Amino acid sequence: MAIINAASEKFLYKYLNNASPTGFEVEGQKLWLEYLKPYIDEWGVDNYGTAYGIINPGQDYKVVIEGHADEISWFVHHISDDGFLSVIRNGGSDHQIAPAKRVNIHTKKGVVKGVFGWPAIHVRKGEDAKLAPEVDKLFVDVGAKDKKEVDKMGIEVGCVLTFDDELTKLNKRYYAGRALDNRMGGFCIAEVARLLKKNKVKLPYSLYIVNAVQEEIGLRGAEMIAHTIKPDVAIVTDVTHDTNTPLLSPKKLGDVKCGKGPSVTFAPAVHNKLLQMIIDTAKKEKIPLQREVASRRTGTDTDAFAYSNGGVPSALISLPLRYMHTTVEMAHIDDIENVIKLIYATLRKLKKGQSFKYF
Repeated sequence: MAIINAASEKFLYKYLNNASPTGFEVEGQKLWLEYLKPYIDEWGVDNYGTAYGIINPGQDYKVVIEGHADEISWFVHHISDDGFLSVIRNGGSDHQIAPAKRVNIHTKKGVVKGVFGWPAIHVRKGEDAKLAPEVDKLFVDVGAKDKKEVDKMGIEVGCVLTFDDELTKLNKRYYAGRALDNRMGGFCIAEVARLLKKNKVKLPYSLYIVNAVQEEIGLRGAEMIAHTIKPDVAIVTDVTHDTNTPLLSPKKLGDVKCGKGPSVTFAPAVHNKLLQMIIDTAKKEKIPLQREVASRRTGTDTDAFAYSNGGVPSALISLPLRYMHTTVEMAHIDDIENVIKLIYATLRKLKKGQSFKYF
């Protein structure tokens, strides 16, 4: 039976199509909380914008399920006298996909449209044929005649740019678009809250549904909120690479494929007993599961929670994703639903006061 219904899919499109760049996530957080509120008892927002809902508040034992709210983007770094914009990254934006992309420039006056310009193929000859889209060569054209006209548009150094691409569905099987990393995770944990409410599940602990900011520049939102909540357990969901598309090597990168289920990660930050509980739950509930490993760090908010507050048992459940940090990120609908199912089922296995100490 499908989990994603018409109402939740409507929210998904609205949420994914909204811009939520790192450090400027507020509008996306408002949308997320608006959707979440019917399924929670309390909610809160910290100073930097991490939003969370609480089910069964006030209990001594606290469990977090978490995704991150921010998307990669660009900053206006310089405005030339003839009205062209130079940019720098805000997060791990892929400079190689930028040329010829449409962008939204977010100003105090509203959104201004622009494009990443690039010399036509006809003129890239000789040494110019080697021209590559490096960050210091990228520029944005807003159709202005000079810097004064750019100023009148409200564009200033420090304005954020996001790609002008929206969510679509491919072959009734995949969602494709920008910022599935990781607002799809935010969607998944919100759906878990909806299912708990729908099925009238009574949890024996306080559950915090957390949508953290600023993951893309170093797990900063998770780092802050972990110290605020001080959870006893954390289950984080993020995206991982589908390594079975052309030009990638499963042997080098790990063997993960869209449509084959969520992926769990073995890593020092991932608590072995919590991970085994998740694996056992997947087996019992007949949820397909993939495995991968991370050397030293997962690179996700799992690390921030695990190493906070003297150590918090933490685990990572990942959604396989194609073409990460592009405008055509792709996730299989079955995998999304199975991420939701796995988190939901694991929460029902957790007991109040459950210890994860090894001995």
